[in-house]
Amino acid sequence: MVEISASVTVNAPLEKVWNIVSDLDGEPKFWKGTKEVRNISKEGNVVIREITIAFKDSKCMQTVTLYPKEKVHATFTKGILNGTKTLSLSPKDSGTLLEATWDIKLSEMMGMFTGMVKKHIQSGTEQALASIKQEVER
Repeated sequence: MVEISASVTVNAPLEKVWNIVSDLDGEPKFWKGTKEVRNISKEGNVVIREITIAFKDSKCMQTVTLYPKEKVHATFTKGILNGTKTLSLSPKDSGTLLEATWDIKLSEMMGMFTGMVKKHIQSGTEQALASIKQEVER
């Protein structure tokens, strides 16, 4: 398994940060590795969706659970990625701490690309958090 983590302190109230990170349709705006999102079903706070990721335009299935004003937890259920991506929010000083953690592995033959993909995901995660921070602090 590959573990990746990054965090940023956003100078804004938690609710304002939550409004951005919980907008699942807006994910490609901030996460450059996510090219497209197609929601399949929504029941309560659980969304089943298909995403197209930048790596070879691969399609992955996800189950995303929203824990209001606390975290967004995505489980990769089918595709070249297996594992989870979690965005967590917590109050920090007068702002909000936004943390992203990945616990994933590449399926089957894709395992040989793990090192390269880890670097891309780490970089993409740091860039996404910076973009979210910039958008919220406008």
